Amino acid sequence: MVVQQLECRGITDKRVLKAMGEVPRHELVPSEARANAYDDRPLPIGFGQTISQPYIVAFVAEHLSLEPSDRVLEVGTGSGYQAAVLSRIVTQIFSIEIVDELILRATSDLKRLDYQNILVKGGDGYEGWPEFAPFDGIAVAAALDHVPLPLISQLGEGGRMVIPVGNSHDQQLLLIEKVGGGLRRRAICPVRFVPFTRKAGE
Repeated sequence: MVVQQLECRGITDKRVLKAMGEVPRHELVPSEARANAYDDRPLPIGFGQTISQPYIVAFVAEHLSLEPSDRVLEVGTGSGYQAAVLSRIVTQIFSIEIVDELILRATSDLKRLDYQNILVKGGDGYEGWPEFAPFDGIAVAAALDHVPLPLISQLGEGGRMVIPVGNSHDQQLLLIEKVGGGLRRRAICPVRFVPFTRKAGE
């Protein structure tokens, strides 16, 4: 997977490649999907959600340009796979998931696999996790038609956010950097993520 799907497609960050090689993806997908765990495609994880293809996980991690001392907010825990990868690169991961069943499964799997620097909570990821802000990096794993202001406010100076923005037919992965109190935005890749889920009435 690392050689054929990542290095061959331009992923060069050695820490990202090492993390992708270390995390057992097959342990973080439903049992019925394990035979396809390392395929270069997203896989269903139940409740209308997916685990992103390995290349996209590595692409996001590389564009966050993380340092070992960084703290990262992940919006959309899903199976816990992306959090596990990022946790091999940085000090602490704060991950939010809105689907209760996925929280229970991801938390159980991450504990079983001894990932100790990932904190998972249930809630509306749109609001971020202000108690632990600011964050050096923010990774959003579901698509909206705009960038949530709470997430922008929780991005630290010099920090980076990678977020899919668009509709069900046309999405772009945006890289947002906070520099000098202002924002720099650029589209880095066309993507197809599941829609962002919020609490009823929001």
